[in-house]
Amino acid sequence: MRTAVVAGSVGALLLGALTTPAGAAPSSTGETDAFEIGNHAMGSQIARVEGDNSSPATKARATQPQGVGADGMKAQATVAGIDVASYQGNVDWDHWWGEGKRFAYVKATEATSYENPYFAQQYNGSYNVGMIRGAYHFAVPSSSSGREQANYFVDNGGGWSGDGKTLPGALDMEYNPYGDDPCYGLNQAQMASWVRDFHDTYHSRTGRWPVIYTSTSWWNMCVGSAQSFGDTVPLWVARYADSVGPLPNGWGYHTIWQYTSSPLDQNSFNGAYDRLQALANG
Repeated sequence: MRTAVVAGSVGALLLGALTTPAGAAPSSTGETDAFEIGNHAMGSQIARVEGDNSSPATKARATQPQGVGADGMKAQATVAGIDVASYQGNVDWDHWWGEGKRFAYVKATEATSYENPYFAQQYNGSYNVGMIRGAYHFAVPSSSSGREQANYFVDNGGGWSGDGKTLPGALDMEYNPYGDDPCYGLNQAQMASWVRDFHDTYHSRTGRWPVIYTSTSWWNMCVGSAQSFGDTVPLWVARYADSVGPLPNGWGYHTIWQYTSSPLDQNSFNGAYDRLQALANG
């Protein structure tokens, strides 16, 4: 946990966070209790397990067109973005707009028991400064069904509106922070069914398919080829290295690349700004 906690803390300082949620204070022990129960930032478990090997070359690569773009056509440009959670507190969105960030994802929920207390400031603040924004849900497949978690997400900030500035909600699938089994005690068929349940429920509630955030290593281990989501779901791939690398089973191209977790999560949309707007518009 140490890498994720430190990254979140530094990000909070850079963003000018005023307070830290109860129980979320960084710990020098590196143990699981360094995080507030039920509150894990996007990529925290990927950084913990896979490490962060990003470099200045990674950032340079992330600003260049990355082959096939978000719509399956050759990409002509990229768009810079970030994602945040409660660890960033009250975000200075004017600062990040000035840094060239044009989209943001904000943590809304985890499992069926956690809501980000800073969600309104982060979600509305990014929108008000001009960014295209979306919400994400940290999945805990061992705690409840995909249907229950999709409904909880939509009911607590994860919906979608066709205003041209709201991205479809993202489902964050990564290593289990609550136990030794990275796949939450589920086999590949069971995990694929869980994702399908969330996927179908989110679509029935919003009319949009969710974005799926994951790493290639986790997905291929925990879902594999049990089901494929590439025909409906935009892929948001996490890989903290100088290239996107191989993609998870089922996808031929990625839509977003989370390329570093330090000093906070930074992302590159794989396409020009009008393609980002198209994703928002549906």
